[in-house]
Amino acid sequence: MHLKEKMRAGGKTAGTMARIVRNPALMALAKNAGLDFVMFDCEHGFYDIETLHDAFLLGRAMGVPGFVRVPVGTKDYISRVLDAGAVGVMVPMVETAGYAEELVKYAKYPPVGGRGFSAGGAHTCYAGGSHTQIMAEHNGQIIAIAQIETKLAVDNIDAIAAVEGLDALLIGPNDLSISLGIPGDLLNPIELEAIARVAAACRKHGKIFGMHAGAALLKKFAADIRLCMSLSDSDLLIAGMKGIRETVDSL
Repeated sequence: MHLKEKMRAGGKTAGTMARIVRNPALMALAKNAGLDFVMFDCEHGFYDIETLHDAFLLGRAMGVPGFVRVPVGTKDYISRVLDAGAVGVMVPMVETAGYAEELVKYAKYPPVGGRGFSAGGAHTCYAGGSHTQIMAEHNGQIIAIAQIETKLAVDNIDAIAAVEGLDALLIGPNDLSISLGIPGDLLNPIELEAIARVAAACRKHGKIFGMHAGAALLKKFAADIRLCMSLSDSDLLIAGMKGIRETVDSL
């Protein structure tokens, strides 16, 4: 069962975000930790396509697919990272149904979208296959994610969630709090109500509900959340280093 099937069946997937680690061995570490995916941040991170390609190939071999948060929802970003082997692609700051439709257009093959066809690349692990087979398999597995992180997006959430071919809506709680006028106050009732509206839209339109957040916020929406992402590689490294410091200081 691939990740999209697991989430649609009600299962929860766990992942983290990578911003600084470039070694493909990160995927092996994620596998050993029991994670389901790693999201590479190309909005605030600085990965090149070759680095992504190498990580995705190893991740596919180990059963830990790679996702990408692209900077903007254009063809040159979305289709390119998918051809490099990404299984999920997330566009930040999606605020309208039209922008969500653009994401689907470049992430999915016809008849769902308009992604340009290629075969024998990283996205097929350099194997061949018929056009119809490859397009159907990828449309069934690729996860197109709209990141919801502004008040305008929440205001338009019903229309965004109704977009055919869009698979998931993922809350960006920090930017959402800023847009709502309560910067960093992630458990504020205003923020919780906005997130609840997104969760309700996901239920109504059969979309996967996700969030990149800490444990407290994830637990608030445990009944609905399926795409769970927490922390980043830099957070994990800092926590480990602090643990060393604390161990030494306790001697």
